[in-house]
Amino acid sequence: MASVATVLSITLFLLLLQLTIFPRNVLSNPDQDPTSTDCTDRWIHIRRLPPRFNLDLLSNCSQYPLFDNFCPYLPNHGLGQKTHTRSLSWFRTDPSMLELIFHRRMLEYPCLTPDPSLANAVYLPYYAGIDALSYLYGPDVNASAEHGVEFFDFVQDDNPGIWARHAGHDHFLVMARPAWDFSQPLGNDPPTWGTSFLELPEFYNVTALTVEARAWPWQEQAIPYPTSFHPPSLALLESWIRRVRRSRRSTLMLFAGGGGVSATPNIRRSIRDECENSNATQNIGGHVKFCEVVDCSNGVCEHDPVRYMRPMLQASFCLQPPGDTPTRRSTFDSLLAGCIPVFFEDLSAKSQYNWHLPEEEYGEFSVSIPKEEVVFKGLRIVDVLMGIPRTRVEKMREKVLELMPRILYRRHGSSLGLRTQKDAFDIAVEGALQRIKSRLKEVAVETS
Repeated sequence: MASVATVLSITLFLLLLQLTIFPRNVLSNPDQDPTSTDCTDRWIHIRRLPPRFNLDLLSNCSQYPLFDNFCPYLPNHGLGQKTHTRSLSWFRTDPSMLELIFHRRMLEYPCLTPDPSLANAVYLPYYAGIDALSYLYGPDVNASAEHGVEFFDFVQDDNPGIWARHAGHDHFLVMARPAWDFSQPLGNDPPTWGTSFLELPEFYNVTALTVEARAWPWQEQAIPYPTSFHPPSLALLESWIRRVRRSRRSTLMLFAGGGGVSATPNIRRSIRDECENSNATQNIGGHVKFCEVVDCSNGVCEHDPVRYMRPMLQASFCLQPPGDTPTRRSTFDSLLAGCIPVFFEDLSAKSQYNWHLPEEEYGEFSVSIPKEEVVFKGLRIVDVLMGIPRTRVEKMREKVLELMPRILYRRHGSSLGLRTQKDAFDIAVEGALQRIKSRLKEVAVETS
């Protein structure tokens, strides 16, 4: 059963949801001048969904033991519990709560309209990733092709003019799992991993914001994983950036993660082998040691940011090898720590997060080393990183600090000063609006 605190959190969330019937920025801080916001081409209508598609799903938070009991991660509107009682910015955030986090922030969006005919885009507050749990880990595992069918019937039939106006092209939603988890081909018998939500033709026109997108579907776009850092004010963000800037980097490279213990050659095994064979204890290029491994096997790091953030603050480079899927939350944790990410394939970030981390800028804040060179040709990662001039490393870290506000999700109800800086949510909404605008123009040309 969910705790009393969780029930109260859900109740408050429901109350705030009711406020979306008002046309303007009803939930934003009172120090904001509503007339200062230019909403041209930015109006968004939030579809009112029955709670079975979002809030009711939270009441089942302890019913999927094969996944996890996610009740502890619901407080603070999906940010999770504070890392300690006096914390203002750090929470035990679970990435699967992104749908809640995004929904709560949408209630503060300054250009909401109750009139869908005036909207440039329509947001669907459907918790697709949480709804998928019954198909991935629960009683509906053999009916994965049904995921989304009831939801589509509702959005098409309830106030049908909203959907019919652009056949769903102006709709978008957030999915807090990799797109691969929603892309099981229809008709698979027996079913394989995942649901078929993104394979349903009914949703082909909807823009899907996911933590990891596939390469080919036009409607999918990756947005950053939520980290544990959610500052409520500009002062707290700037304080953290100052700490990151002055942090002493005593370790050349760090890997925080699991895996790499199988006999089969792979990049994680190569990283672990290289780190275990690196036993430098002297000052080399300004570093006391070559490599450190923070073992995060079995999810031990996921809700304990102290376990990995402190080592990241002390490392110059953070290794980001692919795992079960190409992307990692650790990429964004390392950016928050000022630790320069090292990628081993483009799908890990470069071809994913171009709204938040422009592809043409990757050489300014990250290092790319082909995994095949390391695994099969014996290229030593440490040799590549040691060969980068210190002046370039310093410039790369400054670029990381510059990008930091773009990849974090600030806390809801944040101060006016912080809201002058675009965060991951702002950029995702802006990107969705632009993509929908572009797509509607294409459809108009195709049908003319």
